[in-house]
Amino acid sequence: MTAKFVIPGEMRALVLDGTGFEHLQLRKVSTPRPGPGQMLARVDAAGICTSLIKLVEQGPNHQLVYGWDLERWPLILGDEGAVTLVEVGAELQKTYQPGECYVIQPAVDHAPINHPERYRDGGRGIHKVAVSYTLGGHLAEYILIPEEVLAAGCLLPLPDSKLPYSHAAMSEPISCAVSAQEHHMHLAQSNGLAERSAYKGLKPGGVTVIVGAGVMGRLHIELALSYHPRLVVVADFIEERLDLVKYLFGARAKRLRVGLMTFNPGKADLKAFVNEQSDYRGANDVIIAVGARSAIEDAMGYLGQGGVLNLFGGLKRGDEVVGFDTLAIHYKSINVTGSSGGSPWDIARTLELMASGEIDPALHITRIGDLEHAIELLKMVKAQQIDGKAIVYPHRRTGEIKAVQAWTAVDEKNYLSKQG
Repeated sequence: MTAKFVIPGEMRALVLDGTGFEHLQLRKVSTPRPGPGQMLARVDAAGICTSLIKLVEQGPNHQLVYGWDLERWPLILGDEGAVTLVEVGAELQKTYQPGECYVIQPAVDHAPINHPERYRDGGRGIHKVAVSYTLGGHLAEYILIPEEVLAAGCLLPLPDSKLPYSHAAMSEPISCAVSAQEHHMHLAQSNGLAERSAYKGLKPGGVTVIVGAGVMGRLHIELALSYHPRLVVVADFIEERLDLVKYLFGARAKRLRVGLMTFNPGKADLKAFVNEQSDYRGANDVIIAVGARSAIEDAMGYLGQGGVLNLFGGLKRGDEVVGFDTLAIHYKSINVTGSSGGSPWDIARTLELMASGEIDPALHITRIGDLEHAIELLKMVKAQQIDGKAIVYPHRRTGEIKAVQAWTAVDEKNYLSKQG
């Protein structure tokens, strides 16, 4: 039997109608209704993403907004979320049913279908749009799923109905780490006369170095363990973060027989430490999970032969040019890679890892709130006052932001069963 949902005429949404935080507000807007090739979904949980800060501060000048007049056509923000279908357009009713649960890959590799007149040059030359930018976002009670999302294969079903909303909403940031580590490419030869073969991902039995133990660095650490390197070295200047790494991942690393070591480069030389731990062969994989020029440039010194350097943490525009040791790249055959966001496959793979228990999103959630707290949480993220992910439940009202050490399925169930 098809589920029935009562859809209100208005909904609360986080809206941006200009440039800067003074143009960001939570307000009531008309609930969108789907056309024949569209669907409407209830937003069950949404994440607060650091990329929203850049969007707020750049407004129509953001590269994914394409010059929209935000005063005339405000944006509904939110690129991370878990949703339940509540209304299905006539053309899609044989394929989708109300009550089904999904996540949306926000990076939609498709040209604009709806409202091309709102884009710069009528949308000519645009081949990528995005949820939270020109497509409505998750920081609202409901979200429209337009033709672009479906055409690009960006609507992904949950592999397990027991997966908590908050964990499903974490699939987008985790998928960024999945995508990044998928970009690692190693060459192997069984002997000097054998043809080279290529394999992706971190080197099993190798040495992985992750620079930066913030929330994205910790996502990288958890994912890196699944590749079974011999050793993972985590470097950060903040001792509390290093302690947290050992607390969160020490037991799992031990079960997997993966060495997990933390290091403060402010107290000793990281290159010397990596050389010592690798028998002076250097690291096989290095992930720079901070936006620091020095971290990128220093990495050349402790990468080993055939190593891979991943520039995951982006630098600010104007500071993006760095110096590379080209001789190291040449003589060590170093590969330098990077990625921004992921693809629908990365989301699907992340959901599989969650369902199998290889990744536990509960470890990375540290704040819980509702839409009323979205702006405050975003400002806290900008001020680096949150070390972890913040999740809001648009249909659950609460008086204050809840600080947590972790957020499990049981926590969510108990939280949603009561108000206030």
